Order: sequence, then C-alpha cells, then structure tokens
Amino acid sequence: VIGSGVLSLAWAIGQLGWIAGPAVLVAFSLVTLFTSSLLADAYRHPDPVTGPARNYTYMDAVRAQLGGRKVHLCGLAQCINLVGVNVGYTVTAAISMAYVKLYTHYFREEDKCDVSSTRYMIIYGCVQLVLCQVPNFQKLSWISILAAVMSATYSVIGLGLSVAKVAVNEGGGTKAATTTVGLHVSEGHELWRVFRAIGDIAFAYSYSTVLIEIQDTLRSSPPENRTMKRASFVGITVTTLFYLLCGCVGYAAFGKAAPGNLLSGTGFRQPLWLVNIANICVAVHLVGAYQVFCQPIFSFVESRCRQRWPESKFVTMEHPVTVGGGTTTATVCHVNWFRLVWRSAYVVVTTALAMTFPFFNDFLSLVGAASFWPLTVYFPVAMYISRAKIPKFSFTWAWLQCLSWACLVVSLVAAAGSVEGLIQSMKKYHPFKS
Repeated sequence: VIGSGVLSLAWAIGQLGWIAGPAVLVAFSLVTLFTSSLLADAYRHPDPVTGPARNYTYMDAVRAQLGGRKVHLCGLAQCINLVGVNVGYTVTAAISMAYVKLYTHYFREEDKCDVSSTRYMIIYGCVQLVLCQVPNFQKLSWISILAAVMSATYSVIGLGLSVAKVAVNEGGGTKAATTTVGLHVSEGHELWRVFRAIGDIAFAYSYSTVLIEIQDTLRSSPPENRTMKRASFVGITVTTLFYLLCGCVGYAAFGKAAPGNLLSGTGFRQPLWLVNIANICVAVHLVGAYQVFCQPIFSFVESRCRQRWPESKFVTMEHPVTVGGGTTTATVCHVNWFRLVWRSAYVVVTTALAMTFPFFNDFLSLVGAASFWPLTVYFPVAMYISRAKIPKFSFTWAWLQCLSWACLVVSLVAAAGSVEGLIQSMKKYHPFKS
C-alpha cells in the first residue's frame, strides 16, 4: 500500500502545519478504512459472504449493485485514476533515476541546479514496453515482492535521514498553522499550496481503486470479505503510522523548506551513497507498481475487444514464439498482435503525458483529488446504501450522504489547487517556452 506518495508528505505537512497536517492525514486514513470495508462487501452479490455471483472488477461491482450510467461513470473515473497513477509513477521514477546521475556526477553540496528527466522517462517506458507484453501478470509475482521490498527500503531510508537531520539540529523553522505569509508567499499562493497538499495526501491513499481486483485473488475460506477487511485494517493502519512518521519527521528536518520530493531536488544529498540507493529503490519499486495499476485497464480493454470481435485473428489468435536455442532451455512465448499494439500504445501515451507534465507534486495532487471522492467514497457508499436497502432520509442515509458530500468538497478544492499549480509550473518550465 505504501507508494511513492510518501515522498511528498513532508511537503504536504509543511503546508498544513503541525495541527492540520497530521489531522488531515488521519482523517483520510479513517475514511479510506471505512469505505474499504464497504467495498470489500461488494465483491459477492447479493450477500457479501454467501452470494453466488462474484464481481471480478470494480466496474462489475457497480454494475451489479447500481447499474445504469453509474457503471460508465465508474469506468471513466477508474480509467482516469489508473492512467494518472501510471503517468505519476513514470514522472517519479524518472526523477529518481535522473537524480542518481546528477548526484553522482555533478552535484556539490552547495549546488542548486535542476535536471531534465525526459531521457529517463523514455528508458522507463522502454522497460514497461517489455513487461506489459507478459499475458499473465501473475507469472511476474516476484516483481510484486521486489517492489514491496524496494518501497519499504526507500521509505525507511527517507525516515532515517530525516531523524538524523533532526538529531543534529539542522532542521528549519516549523509552525503549528499553515505557511506563514511573507515576502515570497502571498495569501492566495498559500491557499493554493494548502489545497495541493490535501491532494498529495489523497494520492497517498489511492488504494481503493484496485481493491476488488486484489480481493478476487483470495481463497473463499475464510470468506473473501473478511480476509480483505482484515488486510485493509492492518495495511492502512501500518501505512498511516508510517506516513505520519515520514511526513512529520521530514517536516521537522526541513521546516518551511521541506522539498516536494524528499529524496531529490532540495532534499537529502548526504551521505551520497545512501541517497542514491534510496532513489534506485524508488525506480525499481515503480517498475512493478506501474504494472499493478495498468493490468485492470489491459484486462478490461482486451476482454471487451474479444467479445466484440470474436472472429478476428488479429484480436484473438495467440502465436507461439520459441525463445532460446536449446531443446531443453527453449521457452515458448505466446504473442498476440492486438495485445502487442494496444499495450505498446498505452505505454507510449502515458510516457508522452509524463514528458508533457513532469511536475511531481502538482500531478500527484491532481490524480489524488480526481480519484479520491468517486472511487474511495462515493461508489462504496452508494453500493452499501443500495445493498442494505437503507431508506432515504433515515439517520444512516443522512450521515453517509454528509460524508460523501464533504469528501466531494475536499476533492474539488484539492483539484483546484492542483490545476493552479500545474498552470504555474507549465508557465515556468514548459519545454517550448523561450
């Protein structure tokens, strides 16, 4: 569950302050934990434990329990979120790769230069072009394990470096409230940064998008929803504690100068070898994380195309290709021309979008804001109301609706701050600007 969003939490806490920062983070975790429990009950239908019908994807669950236009809205929201996460992961991995090169060859302690990550986005995209052609991602389970280890490694390194910086009293000034308005930060700019910080925290909790798909891999004894609820509770609780540690200690280490990405830019530069290891771990982790988030899109598009054109050899036929010369070491791989073209096009598009918007904080904030309300809150709540047949205007119905509307407002203000940040970043860094 711990993703690259952890790298931006020190900056987010810095914009919100000691009081609001941890409070907002805990609030997001509680909402995510509650709605994840509702979503876990949506896997089987009509009963969450004994229901004979299984919903293999998030869209299947919405189709079974809500139907109508909401199915298409869910598909659109999930597609935007998954594509956005893949674009964000491409940006993040490329930045980490670029800073490994920059730290190693060019940086001195006093340097304040930046680095272009475009070539590293292309390298990252080439790696994904190869991995995306694996027809059954479960065969690459070792990548998931490796990604989890890498995620834990760079998070612990970032936390440890923050603790060390605080211990030697090198941190900047901190505050209980939001950013102090001064010579370089106007009131309006401060407000936009607060909104973007909320979006960054929302991105750190983008777990619900693939919850149903994960639950579909569980055994049915004990019931899937019980296992998934327990896993969600443990995962979100541990994640939140770690987020609080990384965000708060990182803020204490840097103060008002907390970087947007804890491990690059104006973040840590010493010890060089340890910072480089952390950035390498970020890149390796996001290679596997990209695959986790693109697989639902691949599965949806390819299944729909097979249903629509069942007679097309281009879409349905698998061509065996022998890899390796020896009879005992040779491996037979199956190539599908549609899969080859479509998945390659997807990687190319996400890489091109990342090259167009290479802004870590702003883009992650926008993805978090755009997906939090519909996928984490609205659809789980709506499906629970429909499944439990909760009467309109009852107490339960009223407070669930209040929760949903409050989260909608939060998502809207976070999205507004993210768009404003992207506009300002494009004005400053657009590659075609002279």
